[in-house]
Amino acid sequence: MTDDAKTYLHDELRWIREAMLSKLDGLGEYDVRRPLTPTGTNLLGLIKHLATWEARYFGEVFGRPFPEPLPERGGADLWVTEHETRAEVVDRYRRVWTHTDTTITGLDLDAPGHVPWWPSPEVTLFKVLVTFLTEINRHAGHADILREQLDGTVGLDAESRSTPDAARVARYAEIERAARAAAET
Repeated sequence: MTDDAKTYLHDELRWIREAMLSKLDGLGEYDVRRPLTPTGTNLLGLIKHLATWEARYFGEVFGRPFPEPLPERGGADLWVTEHETRAEVVDRYRRVWTHTDTTITGLDLDAPGHVPWWPSPEVTLFKVLVTFLTEINRHAGHADILREQLDGTVGLDAESRSTPDAARVARYAEIERAARAAAET
């Protein structure tokens, strides 16, 4: 593995983190916290979840635990209580980034780690980076859908964000018409 590969993966992680936080922009407290699926998935809960697991994967796994308490396993990381502020959750996420960035810049891609909750726990930084990028991108897709459900806003990040316009409304109507027509045949 080359330094170019490490730089690329690290840059992708930095970008998707910011994209995740951008999903909170312009929303009130209720909307960032409210459950939008039967399992309770919500935007701020996704941020808390990602902070927790990024801290574990790039901290505990490489022998440098994150210096603050993390939510216990079992779902406490997937939602935000009324006593936790948005600022606290976002600030913790950013502190996790700093901790993770230190791990990534300080280790080679073939540096060994140990993930005790995996069936094959012996890993490298490369494997953890790729696995975590897959996970965070999966959650970014969830966040895209949640944000669109809330106010119709779509886009990969703050720069590409857009709200519904006449063309999008017309396209939705056409897709709905086609779905109904197919169901009738």
